[in-house]
Amino acid sequence: MNRGLDFIGRSVVRFITRGKPQAGPVDAKALARLKAALRPGDVLLVEGHMKVSAAIKYLTQSTWSHAALYVGDTGKVSPEGEPLVLAEVEMDVGCVLSPLSKYGAFGTRICRPQALDREGRQSAVDYVLARLGTQYDLKNILDLARWLIPIPWAPASWRRRMIALGSGDPTRAICSTLIAQAFEAARYPVLPTVEYAQAMGAEERSEVLHIRHHSLYMPRDFDISPYFAVVKPTLEAGFDYRALNWAQEHRLAAE
Repeated sequence: MNRGLDFIGRSVVRFITRGKPQAGPVDAKALARLKAALRPGDVLLVEGHMKVSAAIKYLTQSTWSHAALYVGDTGKVSPEGEPLVLAEVEMDVGCVLSPLSKYGAFGTRICRPQALDREGRQSAVDYVLARLGTQYDLKNILDLARWLIPIPWAPASWRRRMIALGSGDPTRAICSTLIAQAFEAARYPVLPTVEYAQAMGAEERSEVLHIRHHSLYMPRDFDISPYFAVVKPTLEAGFDYRALNWAQEHRLAAE
């Protein structure tokens, strides 16, 4: 029975993870700027193009369908000799290390935990690295099948819960879940729920943060989080608008 479920699970994964080829040629200069701007502990959001990406984009109402954690130099390289600097969860292979060039042709965004110190960043990085090789439970067909169900009817209030359908660990196929757990381990907020409490005799109410369950996190949460800054590689590299090479407009023949 387990072997049969595993076979069905692998078949579903192959179908919904189609479309992995890169979206276009890689801009070497843009990739170099991206690499120079990244720091260990940064979250890299990606605009994916797989079948599963379309479902995630709809359910999250966001451009971003994938998230990876930049872990810096790991001393490991890809078969092509590229440094493996991103830790991510892929539905078909589990938690792996990847080169930065993997997403060089896709739309990306860097989200940086603004106030997290070096020790906290390293804590988040170590948490993810300790889980390399974690596999998605392909026998959990309920988790996989939800990506094949037509979803335009889903009310907005249900969408976050639909992302988290399933039973615990297998929901780590959603890349943002493991990263959210890493920051939770470092006691750094991503997008907690907020409760306002007023102490007896106090004039102002204080905020009490509650950690949102990790299975409910989406890639876009790092983008909209008030605790993560959006880092733009072009500006980080020292942008000077006066150095731009503008195309000359063609004058009319009459002139």
